Amino acid sequence: MLFSKLSLEQLALLQLQLKKGYQKMNIVLLMPQSSRYGKDGALDQRLRYAPLTLTTLAGLVPAELGASVRCIDEWAEDFDPQTINADIVGITVITGNAPKAYRYSKILQERGIAVVLGGVHITLCPEEAEQHAATIIVGYAEESWPKLLRDFAAKRPLKKRYDQQPMTLDGYPRPKRELLRSEKYTTMNVVQATRGCIYRCMFCVVPTAWPRQYQRDPEDVAREVAEFSGKTFILIDLSPSSDQEYFGRLADAFAPLRKYWGGLATLNITDNLKLMKKLERSGCRGLLIGLESQNPKTLKTIGKSWQKPDDNLWRIKMLHDHGIAVNGCFVFGVDGDNEGAFDETLEFVFKASIDLPRFAIATPFPKTPLYRMFDQQNRLVSKNWEWYDGQHVVFRPQGMTPERLYEGTMNTWKEAYKVTSIVRRILTSAASLNPLIFATSIGTNLGYNVYAKRYPAYMPIPCEDKMWFSAPEFSVAHQPITLSV
Repeated sequence: MLFSKLSLEQLALLQLQLKKGYQKMNIVLLMPQSSRYGKDGALDQRLRYAPLTLTTLAGLVPAELGASVRCIDEWAEDFDPQTINADIVGITVITGNAPKAYRYSKILQERGIAVVLGGVHITLCPEEAEQHAATIIVGYAEESWPKLLRDFAAKRPLKKRYDQQPMTLDGYPRPKRELLRSEKYTTMNVVQATRGCIYRCMFCVVPTAWPRQYQRDPEDVAREVAEFSGKTFILIDLSPSSDQEYFGRLADAFAPLRKYWGGLATLNITDNLKLMKKLERSGCRGLLIGLESQNPKTLKTIGKSWQKPDDNLWRIKMLHDHGIAVNGCFVFGVDGDNEGAFDETLEFVFKASIDLPRFAIATPFPKTPLYRMFDQQNRLVSKNWEWYDGQHVVFRPQGMTPERLYEGTMNTWKEAYKVTSIVRRILTSAASLNPLIFATSIGTNLGYNVYAKRYPAYMPIPCEDKMWFSAPEFSVAHQPITLSV
């Protein structure tokens, strides 16, 4: 019965392994972290849920390989490339961690360990990534990762590049969540129903890296959620509400589970009262909303002019009235912003009783329209990817100095997360009448209170010839590598 379920390729691989006295393959899956988001960084455990990338890749390892798989998230534990025991290491890479991933790759390859690089930065910059590993995965990995591992196990030469875009998100094995250290995260209950986004925001990597949107069967998503222990979970999809009919079916599938969840959405869902009722019944108790700015000029610059700032107050109130807390995200420094943006944003945050506000410095991630615009205008002052993390200034803003952009963002964090500010926002949010939301808001707000206090004190220096940051210990510790696109 066992052999009848194997494909011809899998059976041939198994026969090859038996013939050669096959030894168990050791696979390590790594998510590097910067100093800010690493184990000793500014990100409090109350803000960190388990990543899904590593456990998804672990679940995709072909069973017939009999491989040993280890997942390492550097936020939760240390990784030493000099001592790790592995035959092959897969590293998932975002832009801010790319130089560190490349350094790890060099050390591992010098030790004779095969290295595979994948993730959003590799998909954005494949030509760059090919210089730092024997093989890379571009795009999604549901089909290419198992194929690569079968090639490796059969001692076939690995391709320089494995490309894939899935035609479906259904039918794949469940993520192996048990391979992460659950005690390090606020929750392990993380699930994904869609990939991609239909919107085309200038600063967002998603439409550049993954231009299509894919959807899973809502019933299958609900079956996975039903397997979770506990009463809460997080839907990490970037834009599930862009198809409101699908979002409604997803909510309908969640409702019988009697669990509570948070996810992401756009404010225009408040136009659909039927959908709002479905979300409330489904147990939705929190949504991350990309508000970005209260300035129409800024919204036009980033390609989000369909969002109307004058409507934000009543739309947020509607979410609150349906028992849904709002995690509001704002971005500073895009053309159209000036020094008044910080005070204006804070005023709105308190007026709207944003349950959990977050603030970022505009970051022109490689290959995005924002990057191309700044590059063409000669406004990029650093192409060192380590500073591309949403909290550093890597370009010359139009409406203020780089120093003022950095200081203003830092001060906004600190002001929004003073204890008195936390109390003011939570007590004036109608969503906080729900005991679950109230308790969750307290915990996450205190987590960001820690983050705001640890916000780094080093300042950007707008000069191409000097070190971009003035804290020598930070620069030396990170051994920055300048890479260009």
